[in-house]
Formats: sequence, C-alpha cells, structure tokens
Amino acid sequence: MPIELKGEINPDLNNERKKCVFEAEEMARWWYGGEQKLAEKRQRESLFLDDPDLQDDIPTSYLSHKELYEQSVAKACKVFKKIRALQDEGKGGVDNFIKTYYRAILGGMLGSGVLKEGNPMAVHFVMFLPTILGQGTTEQQVEWLGRAWSMDILGTYAQTELGHGTFIRGLETKATYDPTTEEFILHSPTITSYKWWPGGLGHTSNYAVVVAQLYTKGQCHGIHPFIVQLRDEETWAPMKGVEIGEIGPKLGMKGVNNGFLGFDNVRVPRKNMLMKNAQVLPDGTYKKAPSSVLTYGTMMFVRVVIIRDMANYLSKAVTIVTRYSAVRRQSPIDPAKKEVQVIDHVTQQYKVFPNIAKVVIFQLTADYIWNLYNQVTSELDKGQLERLPELHAISCCLKAVITQDASNGVEQLRMACGGHGYMEASNLPCTYGMVTAACTYEGENTILLLQTARYLMKSWSQAIVGDSLVPTVEYLREAVKKRSNVWDSSMPGIIRALQLVAANKIRLAYEHVENRKKLGHSHEDATNFSSIELAQSADAHCRAFIVQTAYEMTKNLESTVSTALATVLRQLIELYAVETCMKSIGDLIRFAGLTETGVQELQQRLENLLTQIRPNAVGIVDGFDIPDKILSSALGAYDGNVYERLYLEAKKSPLNQDPIPRAFDLYMKPFMRSNL
Repeated sequence: MPIELKGEINPDLNNERKKCVFEAEEMARWWYGGEQKLAEKRQRESLFLDDPDLQDDIPTSYLSHKELYEQSVAKACKVFKKIRALQDEGKGGVDNFIKTYYRAILGGMLGSGVLKEGNPMAVHFVMFLPTILGQGTTEQQVEWLGRAWSMDILGTYAQTELGHGTFIRGLETKATYDPTTEEFILHSPTITSYKWWPGGLGHTSNYAVVVAQLYTKGQCHGIHPFIVQLRDEETWAPMKGVEIGEIGPKLGMKGVNNGFLGFDNVRVPRKNMLMKNAQVLPDGTYKKAPSSVLTYGTMMFVRVVIIRDMANYLSKAVTIVTRYSAVRRQSPIDPAKKEVQVIDHVTQQYKVFPNIAKVVIFQLTADYIWNLYNQVTSELDKGQLERLPELHAISCCLKAVITQDASNGVEQLRMACGGHGYMEASNLPCTYGMVTAACTYEGENTILLLQTARYLMKSWSQAIVGDSLVPTVEYLREAVKKRSNVWDSSMPGIIRALQLVAANKIRLAYEHVENRKKLGHSHEDATNFSSIELAQSADAHCRAFIVQTAYEMTKNLESTVSTALATVLRQLIELYAVETCMKSIGDLIRFAGLTETGVQELQQRLENLLTQIRPNAVGIVDGFDIPDKILSSALGAYDGNVYERLYLEAKKSPLNQDPIPRAFDLYMKPFMRSNL
C-alpha cells in the first residue's frame, strides 16, 4: 500500500506537548520580543515560505554545482524583488528593510529556509554596505550607498588572501598611490596575495571593498579599504587587469559563490579609498586615523552578527533532535519492558538538553553584545574611543567560543540521531556545514582568542596597579587581592568561581610571559611560548562572561513571563552553568576551592536538572517557533511523522525514477556477462 502523510500528530509527540508546564506560544512571544514582533516574524515567513516561486522543485542535494549556484541567484533576485515591492507599498524604509531583509533573509532562520545553501548576495548587505556606511566619508556615502542599496551594483568584501587570513597585517595586495594621476595602483605581487574566499566574489559581484597595503611617498601605511570595480556593469566581463573566478565546492554554504581575485596594476581614482578615518591627500600626504582599530569596524559588526546566527542555527538542530528523540523508540531500559522513547535515556538527555540551554544562553548573549555594539558605535560617532578595545576583545572571544560550541553542538546532535542524522533529509549535515564554516571566517578562532588575551594581559597589568577597569574585566580588581577561596554553589557563587578561574589563568599567563622576558626572550617570543595559556585564559574569561550575562539578563523574568516559564528558563541557564563547571572541574579545584563533596553535588545537580527539563523539552523547542519549511527536516517536523517523511524523501532520488537504472545497461550488465 502507498505510504503518505496523514496529517496526524505522532502520539508520543502529542503526549510530550501535553506534559509541558507552560504554553509554547508564551515562550515564542518571549523569544521574539513580544506578541507584535512574533506576529511580524510569522507574517514575513508566510510572505516568503508560501511563495510558489521560491519552492524547490528538486532537492538541492540533487543539483549540480552550477545548477545550485544559478538557483541560488534566481531565488535571491526573487526575494529582493519582494522586498522592493514592500518598499513601493510604503513598508520599506532603511530600518524596516534591514530588519526584514538582513535579519530575516540573510540571517540563520528564514534565509536558511529559502536559500538552504546560503545566499550569494549576502556579503553585499552584510559587509559591502556596512563598510561604506562605517568607513566612507559623507561624500562617498552619497556616491555609493544609493547605487548599492538599490542593487544597481553588487559588492563584496575582499580581505582574506590565499596566503593570509586572520593576520590581516600580513596581507600582500598593494595599493600604491600615483600623485601624477591621483590614482591608486592595485597589484597582486604573488600567488599568495590573491584574494580568496569572499562570498559572492566568484561571479555574483561587480564591485568590491578591497583591503590592501597602502603605499604613498615610498612608505607603507598598513591596510586600508578601497572600492574597486571588478566587472563591467553591462556585460559583466572582468575589468582590464582583473583576474576573477570561483574557488570551487566546499563542505557547506555551496550557493555562496566564494571567489578568488588578482590584480595586475589596476588603477582606481583617489576618491575610491574609503577615507572617513584615514586619508590620502592629492599630493600623496597621508593622514592617519585616530585609532587603528577603526579600520576593523566591519569585522566587529560581522562577529556580533555571527553570534546571533549561531543561536539560530543551533535552535534548528535542537528542535529537530528533540522532536526526533521523542518519536524514536530504541533499547528498553528494563529488558522485560518495551522500547522507550530515546529521550528517556539520560545519556540522550545529556546530549540534547545542554544544547537547548546553549541556544537560550547564546541568544541572551547576542542581545547583550548587540546593544553594546550599538552603544560603542554611537560613542565613536562622537569621537569617544574608550570602549572600542573592550568591544573588540569581547566580540573576538565570543565569536570564537560560541561558533566552536555551536559547531560541536550540531555535530553532537547529529550523532544523537544515529544513522538517520547522517542523511541529508535530516538537514543536520547542511546545518553543520553552515555552522562550522563560522569557526574560520571573520577570524580563525584560536587567533581571535589570542587577540582577546592580549587585551586581558593589559587589563591585568592595570588591575595590579589599581587602575579603573571597564565592566567586562572589572572582576580582575577583586582577583588581585588574592583572598581565600571557598566554594559557593549558588549561581552568583558559580559566576564568581568561573571569574576566579579566568582571573588566575590570566595571572599565570601574564606571569609566564614576564618570566620568559626576564630570561632574555623578546616579548613576541615570550608570548608565543605562552600562547596555549593565553588562549585558555581568553576562553575562561569568555565563559565566565557568558554565564554572568545570561544570569543578569534573566533576574526579573517574572515581570515578563509566567512563573512556570521563568522557572524552566532559569533551569536552562543553571544547566549551562553547571555543565560549564563540570567541564572545568580541575580548574575549579585549583583556583576556586571546589572540593570532592562539591564535585559530587555538581554531578547530582546536573542529573536533577536533566530530570526537571525532561517534561518540557519539546515545549521549549516548540517555543522557538521554527516552521517546518525552515527546519527542512524529515526528522524534526512538527507532526513527528518521521518514518513516513524519510520514506517520501528517499522516493525523490533521481535514481528511483527509473525502475531499471541506466548504469545497469551501460556498465553492470556488460561487466557481469563478461564474467560468464
């Protein structure tokens, strides 16, 4: 008999929803910032997901590389056409456009439902436009923003090179100023100086912000951004002296059209150097920026955005796996009884529930860092640079820790689904490809931790002499007093303990760097020899910050949600904090007074929290309010009809369209007969 979807909710999944102590709708309202924002989110989803022009006739996994790119471009253009229509109806405007298109379509949720392998035009909005806005003069913004906003031109951000990534001071592309023509000459002197990786660079973009070493009057002034035309606006042919193309298939983000770019003495006008911060005068005189960190503004913006994207992608993965774990029955706990739901196995709970907690924690952290970014950006416009280094340091380590945890989390969740998680129909492999990419783009994670560590070394030296410290490192002032440490298992006590771990790791790294310098090593060599400790100190600092931020942001939950929901959310935050402690037992014993009794209490507390979260797990992920078309998963659909969906997805394989495979007639049959 033919197998089909009956439209009924799987009974096990239905029972899970009945057990939940709060309404999933209430969770969704809190998650999206209120009833109005939730309604707007659902309206946007309906606008795009229900559009027949944006549906996939063939699953993307069955398309060729070229077909997938062309489909991605076609969809991106259709999506933008919809946005233009909204603007024409008076629903646009800059603010609403950003919220609708960037946050929804370019972010990790709605966009991943429409463009499953990434958007080839994403970098145009995420980096090209923000760079012009943040680093261009008023005159340059007038010249470029309108054309870029209306997509008369399409841009990308060309910084990373074949031979250099995170270490941007090592970039080799040259921009040499010629005062006789008032032009910059862009040149790629080596194969390693070719730009490599920018999204949309391959064939989608005709302009780029190119980051190059600025040379004027025979002197190098470091990296600076330039707007460069790459392709003819009418024919799309590469400009003279420009070598450009796509780098080829990748693990994930297969529709993004990442490219390579080389220059052979390409000339661009002086006005194409973005000069809000540093300037080159017509005669070649160089005027430096007030702060070199201002050049990195675009990267800080993107790192802040990445944190939110990680929460989004991880929320998809935990929704899929939590629902599947409630439907899948495997291995009876008592051999005399029937197989139980996989979610009843405590080992499965330990794989899934901490990742649910991470989603909530990462989202709260994303909200905090977004507000901090906006605050610091506002101060920059007033010429106040004091908190810029703090923002840079915390955004670096947050990007590193959260992308790594999200990547590890999605992979752990995929394996928690057994063999079915390996299938593309689960959408977990695709999700993993999108998440793990973030571990290296916009800064390789280890290098970012070391950048944060450099800031922490300076902060420790300030704490030693009693200087005032900014809020994110204020705890170091208490740590230098070297008070005796007594373990306190309360949430404030755990936060202080994690801060003590971070402070002491910072102290030891600082002391070891200084000791090596006393032995005759240069500061650079001493830092390199101590780099393992430095990276670990930044990691510990970041994790203490994450726990503290989430705890403080949820102190007054009862003023916005029911007591039942507030209790569950606090259980998730506590679970994250306790798991963080369990992974740092050695450090807590060493620095925070944790005893054997305390370790046993933490283990029992972890197990109790898993038990408390168990009846509400499905309700929590339902509260993330992710439509089936965004989940794109046979395992995670709202109705829980896992096996029917897996079967129907399998039937879509092109190999199943012909009862006798062509390969049999062409290859197998002649081969088998030759053996007779």
